[in-house]
Amino acid sequence: MVQNIKVEQLQNPPGEGNYLCKDCHTVFVSFAPRPLEYLQIQDDVTYNGLYRPGEILITPANVPLFVRWKGEENCLQIQIKSKFLDKIAQETLDGDSNLFKLMPQFQVNNSHIQGITKILFEECQQELSKNQLYLDSLANILAINLVRHHGTTKPVLPVYKGGLSPYQLSQVFDYIDAHLDQNLKLEDLARLLDISQFHFSRLFKQSLGLSPYQYLIEQRIEKAKQLLKQSNYSIIDIALNCGYSSHSHLSKQFRQVTGMTPKAYRLN
Repeated sequence: MVQNIKVEQLQNPPGEGNYLCKDCHTVFVSFAPRPLEYLQIQDDVTYNGLYRPGEILITPANVPLFVRWKGEENCLQIQIKSKFLDKIAQETLDGDSNLFKLMPQFQVNNSHIQGITKILFEECQQELSKNQLYLDSLANILAINLVRHHGTTKPVLPVYKGGLSPYQLSQVFDYIDAHLDQNLKLEDLARLLDISQFHFSRLFKQSLGLSPYQYLIEQRIEKAKQLLKQSNYSIIDIALNCGYSSHSHLSKQFRQVTGMTPKAYRLN
């Protein structure tokens, strides 16, 4: 599960309810297969409309919400810790981030948020997932999207050029190599260089052309290739040694990258 974000699917018969979360902002994404009529009240504003699949309701922390829906409800509820979003705002905004506030909004169309939340939900369903770096990256992207597009003010974002230095990259590469079998976190990599997660991700990709998660997968697959050819370890042992939770987890990703299964690669 993501440290700063909780993702949950809500499936309810027609009804109504009140909602209040004091320490988390909440994003609701409609997953109903057909448009669903909602009556919603938040921040002293009443809204009535048909939510189509993918449309979003944004409810800031400590804002009471009343909802009534006519039909079978199916939506994702994503709770984002307010301290986490404040931290992202401080790291990404050029100026006084204390002025940033998330804005209550009805029936939002944001394909980026829709896509990110769907992937987050799918990843969180994998009980033995060792994709913490991927989940952290998605959480950061979601938070940055909210800061950029759904605040009370339009931020001016700083521009970073030049990427990471060779020495900094070497530090990151060495750390990843030494911890390939572990569930690496984005904050661990950023802390190595004493910079924010947002800046680290941006600068890393500028330097390498790959996201930190893409590089991690590349290195895990390379190590798996080496062990498949140069050792007699079982495939499950190789999977665990390379940071995968199961034989099938390794096989799926190995095939995506190489076009063949680990067994076929060993025999080739």
